[in-house]
Amino acid sequence: MNYKKRSCTRELMDDPYLDTLMLQRVYADINKVNTILQGFSLSLRAIEKIMEENPQDSYTIIDMGCGDGSMLVKVASFYRDKPVSLNLIGVDLNSKSIALAKEKAREHPNIRFQELDILAPEAKELQCDILLCTLTMHHFDTDEISIFLDQFVKLSRLGIVINDLQRSKLSYHLFKLFSLIFIKTKIAKHDGLVSIKSAFTKLDLITFSVGLPHVEHDICWRWAFRYLWIIRTKGKQLPYGRD
Repeated sequence: MNYKKRSCTRELMDDPYLDTLMLQRVYADINKVNTILQGFSLSLRAIEKIMEENPQDSYTIIDMGCGDGSMLVKVASFYRDKPVSLNLIGVDLNSKSIALAKEKAREHPNIRFQELDILAPEAKELQCDILLCTLTMHHFDTDEISIFLDQFVKLSRLGIVINDLQRSKLSYHLFKLFSLIFIKTKIAKHDGLVSIKSAFTKLDLITFSVGLPHVEHDICWRWAFRYLWIIRTKGKQLPYGRD
């Protein structure tokens, strides 16, 4: 297998006709991986960092490609007893994912969800302080990524947190072993490998960042085979909300 270029193979969970119960089981596997390998914690720490750099009484946070809403539930739970008010918005194209997310977040009144394509013109109407993109970017073709990154910068007042996978031979084969023990569904096992083949090298991310010269980029490798890319948009030269 060639790891030099991103794979264009689609993941099975992206099939809009996938049964809702099966989709829920796949999300359960993904969430288990994120918990064990500390993917949720990685995004939470990045959010905390942006907040520390930009102290406010309240923040609006959008999760683009929110899936079943697990990331926003983690955010809401983490800040529940902290002296800060959060308005949390989850955006996803899949109506079944949105339905699962609403059920998962029913005890968190500060979370709402919207069924919307990240690349749709209507998405430009969303505004936030912090924008999250967790394990979503690798689902898109390379040409599309440049488009929605440009849009993300226009939507986010303070910063963007991108948490996604590293494309490498080692991570691919280690995931095979990991999935034998921790993953139950065949779809999650299959899609996990497809995700790694569709993921990124640091050079890929640096290349994307060159197309966004008016903001500050911090791209770091993190365990386990993740890249954390924080884009600081405060003070960006583009007019806020400009098309």
